[in-house]
Amino acid sequence: MNQFLNTAIEAAREAGAIILAGHARPKEIIYKGDVDLVTETDRKSEAAIVARLRRDFPQHKIVAEEGSAKDDSAASFVWYVDPLDGTTNFAHGYPCFAVSIGLLKDGEPIVSVVLNPVTNELFHASRGDGAYLNQEPIQVSSVASLGSSLVSTGFPTHKRADNLNIHYYWEFTLRSHGVRRDGAASLDLCSVACGRFEAFWEFGLKSWDTAAGMLIVTEAGGKVTDLAGGPYQPGGPSVLVTNGLVHDEVQRVAAEIAARPARF
Repeated sequence: MNQFLNTAIEAAREAGAIILAGHARPKEIIYKGDVDLVTETDRKSEAAIVARLRRDFPQHKIVAEEGSAKDDSAASFVWYVDPLDGTTNFAHGYPCFAVSIGLLKDGEPIVSVVLNPVTNELFHASRGDGAYLNQEPIQVSSVASLGSSLVSTGFPTHKRADNLNIHYYWEFTLRSHGVRRDGAASLDLCSVACGRFEAFWEFGLKSWDTAAGMLIVTEAGGKVTDLAGGPYQPGGPSVLVTNGLVHDEVQRVAAEIAARPARF
């Protein structure tokens, strides 16, 4: 396990240095669609991570956001790589973005690393060994009610008019201590893991958005399901991440919202 974790940390650090260098100079932005963008830094970061993983684990499959590791074969070990989670933030100079690297074995997360290169906060977890922030153990908060909770969510960059999350955002804003929307899902999950947030929900995230963070949350004592309370797999249609104590309450509120007629 240490070999997997050590490689993931080294790859994240290397990618983080690339991102910081890109953060300090003008951005070269390319649009993948009407509003979904990618920068040259995304691609350089991904290339460095993929090269490191290929060198150390040539038999492993890699699923990476920008598509530099195309592999449709079946494999027991699969790495999920988001080389720059929060690209929109990065492109606008907003310092909330991360490198996210997660390893699954037979569909189960076993190693995770998330690095915020601006704050130099490195979160990591190995299955059964707990979760850590800069080598110090972390755990979820002890807040037990939604009304006392700070929660988080996100919105897609595409098909915004088709996304009903605005209704959830409205309701949770009224029922919680506050809702944050920082634009980097991997960091949102890590914020649940270290007790900054009590809950996070979102729709339509990709596998590389959550594969690392979900293990960090569960190893910190939290809970990860879909929004209906069922099992969650990276890339599922919805995700609910909490400290465990408010999970049922958040889930009940989400069910109430889902049962209402759509207003647009």
